[in-house]
Amino acid sequence: MATAGLNHTSDGTDAGFMADVVEASMTQPVIVDFWAPWCGPCRTLGPVLEKVVEARKGAVKLVKINTEEHNAYASQLGVRSIPAVYAFHKGRPVDGFMGALPESQVNAFVERLLGGTDNAQVIAEALGQAETASQAGDIPLAAEIYAAVIQEEPENTVALAGLARCYLASGDHARALATLDMVPEAKRNEAVVKSVRLAIEMAAEAPAPTELDSALTAVSADPGNHDKRFELAEQFAAAGRYKDAADHLLIILTAKLGWSDGKAKDKLLQVFEAAGAADPVTLEGRRRLASLMFA
Repeated sequence: MATAGLNHTSDGTDAGFMADVVEASMTQPVIVDFWAPWCGPCRTLGPVLEKVVEARKGAVKLVKINTEEHNAYASQLGVRSIPAVYAFHKGRPVDGFMGALPESQVNAFVERLLGGTDNAQVIAEALGQAETASQAGDIPLAAEIYAAVIQEEPENTVALAGLARCYLASGDHARALATLDMVPEAKRNEAVVKSVRLAIEMAAEAPAPTELDSALTAVSADPGNHDKRFELAEQFAAAGRYKDAADHLLIILTAKLGWSDGKAKDKLLQVFEAAGAADPVTLEGRRRLASLMFA
């Protein structure tokens, strides 16, 4: 239902996200504004977004989601601070920003979205192909696609972060960091960038294979020792083996949800952030964690 007095702005919910945002973006661009009543910058940005969107007379749609009441998709997208704005086109996020921008910059954001929807579709499809290749373990192909997107859009944060992750997977930490340094200063707090930076920081403490083997042996010999299992999970995370890390942390949490003042849960959330919001490890892990928390 549209917000009172506005024709192209509506209040969104977690339950309606797929229909109101993802599916709706197949036919027109949809802007999502993640906000909360207590957030001062949100109250500043909200009316500006509404004004700019309504001025386009239906060319673009605005969905406002109160994260105090509906936080599931904000969490999946890695939203850590609000206001956070995402633009969806053809079922995928294609642009976004954080913080309260002035009207001129919001106008430019919407114009960029509307002026490049065909190109945005091509870019979104390429990024989807790169992500699929990466998940399948074809790092060279993923890197090639990300590099092609960067040639087209040098400031595309998803492509830059993706290429950095490819370098990280190949063991080239220096090039991974150098690629992240190409991200414009104003976009360095975006979730996809912070995710890869955290992964790089964790990888700096990667254990030697012999250390990992010793940790595995220790847990096998004493499976009820949560301290040893936690150390093993930390080593798996540093080695980039996020699924293994998540599995062992969830074993601890299954036995005792609040183990060590929440240390295992905090580490699990860090693993999710390093893996990325859309990674299967994160999606499945969050589902398993939620089933433990609300059992």
